[in-house]
Amino acid sequence: MIIDEGDGFYNMAMDETLLYLKALGKSPSTLRLYVFTPSTISIGYFQSLTDSVNIEQAEHFKIPIVRRISGGGSVYHDSEGEITYSIITSLDEIPADYVDSFRYLSGGVIEAARLLGLPAEFKPLNDGIVNGKKFSGNAQARKLGAVLQHGTFMYATDLKMLSSVLKAPREKMTGKSAKTIYDRVTTLSIALGRKITKSEALKALVDGFRKALNVELKRGTYTKEELSLASSLKWKYISSEWRRLRP
Repeated sequence: MIIDEGDGFYNMAMDETLLYLKALGKSPSTLRLYVFTPSTISIGYFQSLTDSVNIEQAEHFKIPIVRRISGGGSVYHDSEGEITYSIITSLDEIPADYVDSFRYLSGGVIEAARLLGLPAEFKPLNDGIVNGKKFSGNAQARKLGAVLQHGTFMYATDLKMLSSVLKAPREKMTGKSAKTIYDRVTTLSIALGRKITKSEALKALVDGFRKALNVELKRGTYTKEELSLASSLKWKYISSEWRRLRP
């Protein structure tokens, strides 16, 4: 287990690095718990940038935008209200069924929310919900027998900022009950009725993943090879060509 923080370009480069090196047998299975500093918007590999993000608002608030190698939707990673996890492991270590693999690998965020006293549930395909609203979104990328799953843990995300900089997918708003982002997204602090601190959230995640994965989690560090490759890959994520891969 590695606890980390950095900008969005570094965080996405490190996730890809660990996936690639795991596929080559050069890195072990790893759990990362990390914070985006500064707050950052990430978009899925298949998403259109202009359809997913209010670029004018993001530029006004000086919020960087990074494209992931994983699928899924756009995310506002609040440096003071959200912790991201990533798990990098072998495909033969997870359920073969796609939905079950999401359920298994996101089990830590579900257990973490429950440890904080909330009735969290997994909702297929890839959401963690509490009181019918989403507090965690998860996405995957697979390469040469290895899998990366990363996802959010919104313990105190600024939902006003989130709704300002992200464009909600139309298909998510077609139901009668979901007219705005506020109707389908929440934070654990809102659900619990009190402010959850970052240290509380981090402890809950460590304990939650320990319980969900039924493994002993030992604090680790990156190897020189991991740090070197992540440094090289970071420039890919910084480039406007990658960010605007799908304008």
